[in-house]
Amino acid sequence: MAGHGYEGGRLDLPFVGISTFGKRPYQPDWAAIEADVAVMGAPFDFGTQWRSGARFGPRAVREASTLFSFGHAGAYDHEDDATYLPGEVRIVDIGDADIVHTDTLKSHANIEAGVRAMLKAGALPVTIGGDHSINIPCINAFDDQGPIHILQIDAHLDFVDERHGVRFGHGNPMRRAAEKDYVTGLTQVGIRNVSSTAKEGYEDARAMGSDILSVRQARKLGAEALVNRIPEGARVYVTVDIDAFCPSIAPGTGTPSHGGFLYYDVLEMMQALAKRHAVVGIDLVEVAPDYDPTGSTAILAAQLLLNTLGFIFHARGAR
Repeated sequence: MAGHGYEGGRLDLPFVGISTFGKRPYQPDWAAIEADVAVMGAPFDFGTQWRSGARFGPRAVREASTLFSFGHAGAYDHEDDATYLPGEVRIVDIGDADIVHTDTLKSHANIEAGVRAMLKAGALPVTIGGDHSINIPCINAFDDQGPIHILQIDAHLDFVDERHGVRFGHGNPMRRAAEKDYVTGLTQVGIRNVSSTAKEGYEDARAMGSDILSVRQARKLGAEALVNRIPEGARVYVTVDIDAFCPSIAPGTGTPSHGGFLYYDVLEMMQALAKRHAVVGIDLVEVAPDYDPTGSTAILAAQLLLNTLGFIFHARGAR
């Protein structure tokens, strides 16, 4: 038998134990992170404009991730003939940023502090929201990390500048990102149908360096051609709104929009991205589990994150 650990220790089935991300070690001391990947929850949903509930996203995604925690041997993919996330890839869960109810700026500052701690430790930061406004503090934390390009996978453009004084809600993050001098451009994929952003927002986005593609346009291009539109050599930050997926497979979100991606649409995009670019950070947002009694939305989110991390570290080893 291969020496992968199945022959000794606890069986540790998914429903046993504490639900850290992928059942990886919990590190509550943000000054003592020693890992290749650090995962943080950002259970903030005060930025929503319709259905709240994404504050419970991090817990749901963590619990769902235990389904994929038979991780003594990594995950072998017979199609790729590759074992992803073997034991030498160190992943820790650093818990949640503290959320101060009704105080967006303080809550965002706490999220930013967590991402900065992960970056300082040299870990790839993975943040689980929460609504999409949590991307704002995540991107703020990269102000000393050099240039980055943002790949957004989403149903909505999220490029509103200001509406009734609101600048830090879940319709604003890509506009706030585009304003940063270290954000060199955005690739916004999956944008479709009725959007939270008016026509002038699309015009502003393109003027500020955005490449905007719908689901149908993305499918027509294919994953590799789409990723090839990202400038060569760009260091890429990925932000995934779960409403990018069709609500037929991801109903547990606040603003579902039919006509979205299916699983392999995005998975193949992530694999192509990992092969071509350095991925420097990830957030996944807008999982609102109470709207999905099956739990499939959270399972989709967990599976996508774990497979994406697998692709990233497999590609790093191949370079």
